[in-house]
Amino acid sequence: MPKPREQQISLSDTPYYHICSRVVRQAYLCGVDVQSGKNYEHRREWVERRIHQLAQVFAISICAYAVMHNHIHLVVCVDAVQASCWSDMEVVNRWQKLFKGTILTQRFSKQDRLTSCELHTVKHCVEVYRKRLMDISWFMRSLNEYIARKANAEDNCTGRFWEGRFKSQALLDNAALLTCMAYVDLNPVRAKVASTPERSEHTSVQLRIRAARSGQQPKSLAKFVGADQGNKAAGLNFSFTDYHTLIDHTGRSIREDKRGLIEENALPILKRLYVSPVNWLKIATEFERVFTCAVGAPDKLTTYYKRIGLSRRHGIANAQQWLSSG
Repeated sequence: MPKPREQQISLSDTPYYHICSRVVRQAYLCGVDVQSGKNYEHRREWVERRIHQLAQVFAISICAYAVMHNHIHLVVCVDAVQASCWSDMEVVNRWQKLFKGTILTQRFSKQDRLTSCELHTVKHCVEVYRKRLMDISWFMRSLNEYIARKANAEDNCTGRFWEGRFKSQALLDNAALLTCMAYVDLNPVRAKVASTPERSEHTSVQLRIRAARSGQQPKSLAKFVGADQGNKAAGLNFSFTDYHTLIDHTGRSIREDKRGLIEENALPILKRLYVSPVNWLKIATEFERVFTCAVGAPDKLTTYYKRIGLSRRHGIANAQQWLSSG
């Protein structure tokens, strides 16, 4: 039996999570149906726009994403501190960008005069909304239900569009976070639908590269802050230049026509993570095969599993084997 989603999320251990959601067998998220010849590529834009919209509403920032033909990958960061700092009015206004709310919250957002009893009810709603706005399950529900309705309307059908549960993995340290981001960003290159990261349509890495050309970072994505600051929600603790160099060399190494090793000028970031180039190539291209549950150093995994109530430490052997410099 899968554990309940709330028992898999432990913000005291990490704010970072890898999410993967797939469509049901006969549905098409994107791509071209070879049998009917129907083109669904425009749906990638639906998904990408919705991801950016939700990131502006939820206390959940996007570290990486890739919209593939039958599934989506997300690496997200939950910012509980940000959500706790929102005023009651901001919480209500954010929630009502996506949902109707109640009659009382609608009146509250219009600054109508409310009785003390009505304000007490609104206060209760605000705390419910605040928790939901930093809840990964509510984020994915807001994404998947929206896309499912549009796709079913376009296909003139009803019924399930997505698989029942999305997959989530806790990313417990910087090595886990960076390798997962690379795995997600390199999905199109690995699937041979793009030759390089900058040509990978509907991915976070392409958006970051375009912004970097004008010396900026995308507003809708988590920021690279440079120096190592520990596992915090303030930003990604690497420079984008280092990350892009590493992604570029990794992408070249996994292409069949240009296989090779990670070049020397891409190594500093790996040295900081204590991950060898050989191990990096393995986990950056086979992340979901190597790690099926939470990802991180053995001590981080032990603490995490104890916190969520699991006695068996899944993935300890793989963490020892691959997340090391040996």
